[in-house]
Amino acid sequence: MKSMEGEVVLNIPAEKAWKMYRDNKIISKINPEMLAQATYLEGDGSPGSLRLFKLGPAVQKYVKESTEKIEKVEAGRSVTYLVIEGDLKNMYDPYRVTFSFIPMEGKEKEMCIAQWKAEFQPRTPATPPPDKARDAALGFLKSFDKFQLSY
Repeated sequence: MKSMEGEVVLNIPAEKAWKMYRDNKIISKINPEMLAQATYLEGDGSPGSLRLFKLGPAVQKYVKESTEKIEKVEAGRSVTYLVIEGDLKNMYDPYRVTFSFIPMEGKEKEMCIAQWKAEFQPRTPATPPPDKARDAALGFLKSFDKFQLSY
């Protein structure tokens, strides 16, 4: 299994970033160019829930949508899911991602580190690593800063 990760610093507390990520109405408004809609198909965000992400025009050439099964939730901190349907599933099997929101030491009430980590197995030797998925995810997370000013 291969892995890849990245992180961005956000000028919002981890607790607020966590709430923004988990709420379908809010996450669908953060950057519609990147993420047009998030919906829980089954469940409420707890392990076993299915969440559908419909991507926006900025990333649709790479991924149009992704259905994810939530595997693990550390409340207020991280969520891990397995992609079970969509473009990423056609390129990698498995494709598992964890989003984490970690309070910035000494500035817990102001800032956090948003982390993205993927574990994946390309379906063919010619399939490139998911650099585009990482860059899109980190770019989307960076949008939290701008959005939270209006939220």
